[in-house]
Amino acid sequence: MSDSNTTAFTNPSTFILLGIPGLEAAHVWISIPFCSMYAIAILGNLIIPFIVKTEPSLHAPMYYFLCMLAVTDLVMCTCTIPKILSIFWFNSREINFSACLTQMFFIHCFTAMESGIFMAMAFDCYVAICDPLRHFSTLTNPVVAKIVLSMVLRGTMLALPCPLLARQWPYCRTNIIPHTCCEHMSVVNLGCADIRISSYYGLTVANLVICLDMFFIAVSYTQILRVIFSLPTKDARLKTFGTCGSHLCAILAFYIPGLFSVLSSWFGHHVALHFHVLFANLCLLVPPMLNPIIFGVRTKQIRDRLL
Repeated sequence: MSDSNTTAFTNPSTFILLGIPGLEAAHVWISIPFCSMYAIAILGNLIIPFIVKTEPSLHAPMYYFLCMLAVTDLVMCTCTIPKILSIFWFNSREINFSACLTQMFFIHCFTAMESGIFMAMAFDCYVAICDPLRHFSTLTNPVVAKIVLSMVLRGTMLALPCPLLARQWPYCRTNIIPHTCCEHMSVVNLGCADIRISSYYGLTVANLVICLDMFFIAVSYTQILRVIFSLPTKDARLKTFGTCGSHLCAILAFYIPGLFSVLSSWFGHHVALHFHVLFANLCLLVPPMLNPIIFGVRTKQIRDRLL
């Protein structure tokens, strides 16, 4: 390896991504499920917006949010997986400094956007079940557009300080990142200055976004369940709950791995590094793969178009 990887420097021209530390010999085998899941994610998240666009009966708030979720999933996995596969297949470990910071921004921006979209979908379910007569008058197209725009702006404003702060630090020890992608803390931990501002900001924003969004989702579902259990018959309860069942499954697929990853990074200091890296990659790849499957299987209109 060249001396530039270990000698003193302030702003490296490139970083070196190790891949999954300790599992380098298995990179080719790990790439098989990664590539398969990525192909399913790309195909599924392209099909969903196409079906919604071509089917007039799906021109409703929930499906507009679903299209936004599909676009978010496409960007979230595409900004990382191609580079990860190039590491696994071609040992292409170098990434330009600016490209690394750009990837960092996209990872955190679109993760925050996805969380916000789930919160918006929970609100849509709440209005549809708890106040059905005012559903379409409350969630008009301009309102939906404003909600989507606010999610984009929120994700952008929260994620932008991460690469801006990371750009300020001197990197005088090494430019080798023990990860498959430019995850925020993996990069700033290479800095030889006091990086507490970056660390505190990253942890605060991650926890704030997850906790606030989960709180509002929980409030929405508390009201939804209250209405469902007040219905007179079991069939009516099951039918009403089925309208938001796919959304609930997608929420669990997104938040449970995310919470586990955050907790393991806090308290799992004795857990092997390759486990942290592998699980972080699955958190970026599994939800984009599962979301179109969940909504495609459980949503009758989409399922009918596919069949």
